[in-house]
Amino acid sequence: MPTMPGKLRLIDRRSLILLLGLLLSVGFFATTLFGYFVSREAIRSAIIGQDLPLTASNIYSEIQKDLVRPVLISSTMAHDTFLRDWVLGGERDVRAMARYLQEVKVRHKAFSSFFVSEKSTNYYTGDGILKQVSPSEPRDVWYYRVRKMSEDYEINVDPDLANRDALTIFINYRVFDFDNRYIGATGIGLTVDSVRRLIREYQARFKRTIYFTDASGRVVLQGDQAQLPNLRQRPGLAAQLDTILKQGGGMYQFVDEGDNHILNVNYLPELQWYLFVEQNEDVALAGVRQTLYINLAISLLVTLIVTWLCYITLGHYQSRIEKMASTDKLTGLLNRHAFGILIDKLIASYRRSPRPISFLLADIDHFKAVNDGYGHRVGDRVLVQVAAALRAQLREADFAVRWGGEEFLLVLPGCTADEARSVAEKLRQAVAASIPCAEWQELRVTVSIGVSEFDGEETPDQAIGRADNALYKVKQGGRNGVAMAAASA
Repeated sequence: MPTMPGKLRLIDRRSLILLLGLLLSVGFFATTLFGYFVSREAIRSAIIGQDLPLTASNIYSEIQKDLVRPVLISSTMAHDTFLRDWVLGGERDVRAMARYLQEVKVRHKAFSSFFVSEKSTNYYTGDGILKQVSPSEPRDVWYYRVRKMSEDYEINVDPDLANRDALTIFINYRVFDFDNRYIGATGIGLTVDSVRRLIREYQARFKRTIYFTDASGRVVLQGDQAQLPNLRQRPGLAAQLDTILKQGGGMYQFVDEGDNHILNVNYLPELQWYLFVEQNEDVALAGVRQTLYINLAISLLVTLIVTWLCYITLGHYQSRIEKMASTDKLTGLLNRHAFGILIDKLIASYRRSPRPISFLLADIDHFKAVNDGYGHRVGDRVLVQVAAALRAQLREADFAVRWGGEEFLLVLPGCTADEARSVAEKLRQAVAASIPCAEWQELRVTVSIGVSEFDGEETPDQAIGRADNALYKVKQGGRNGVAMAAASA
């Protein structure tokens, strides 16, 4: 049975495509009506007002898109139970951490993966302990910056000590233990080669010079192999370079070797770089004059094709991102992030029209013994099978959440406490009767379940807390049972 009442939407795809199609259509008709009368100055204005900003925006969007998945991977590492348990257990088995980081690196095709422990100051990679970080070491400044920041993560560009100082884009993610105490930083690194390939592709397509600079104006990344000179050595550009860097973006013009150049600059806060897109105006105008009328004739067709392709592509990536953001990878149940969104909607609906809401907090009995006796792979299969058994008993409106390691939270809208207790008993019996692992017929698991009903005055967390107390009573009484929570104080 479904475990999510409606689908979580990160973006409204239809509205976005409708807006995109509308903007492209408006641009098409405006160009068709006035294109023939466009003068040399209008073409030049188009380069300044549309082409260069669009190229810069496309590159910026591609870079952001390439960083979404690595950020999600780093987030998963930071919240991984194994990593936190390993640290809290005293960091004893270095090989286990090395295998974990190596698997992350290989599985996700990252350039590097790492974890730095706050307690031991060890810098772990897929090869073991690389070094110990120190506040007196300039190359470790990033770690102490991450430790102090308020955000969950940062994206930074640094040489990678573990890979011969190769220039690398790092996603540094803060890690906290189960009591929300800071215990270190983890994440992955990405090679900048993909950005270089992107620059070369855009330079070939748009016939423009594209490069990145740091805050001093030094060129740090470009598509061509030949290194561009320091921008302060270009007479036409050097005079206004300080102004450009101070303003952080905009459109500029300068003369270089007799040709007029148009420059669009954007500041990328994620990388702390400036994106320069440079166009030789005289070269651009010659090509535009030859292709203007052909582009007008095919613009409507291109608009339709681009809109359709964007619709298909956006739908594909939206579905993947929504699934990654809202579901637990192992069990397929909702994760806590999705629960937070859904419970807010459910409580808002309750305020408008009160209906009972019950919470069931289920815990697999003696799960540690399963892991110790049969191994973590069997333990994972047990989690999957128990999740499936729970999900199969729920109604369309109910939803199930992977609450913790072996804990599951079930939310039953429109269900009173007595009805919820009956549901809980059915769930308990279904799990007890299931065979979680075909290879181990003797393996059986049971669950303990605490039940509470939202009283309308408390918060959802308080109602869940009462269910947790009831669950504790079941465990104290021998497990494999159901208990009702006491009324809220």
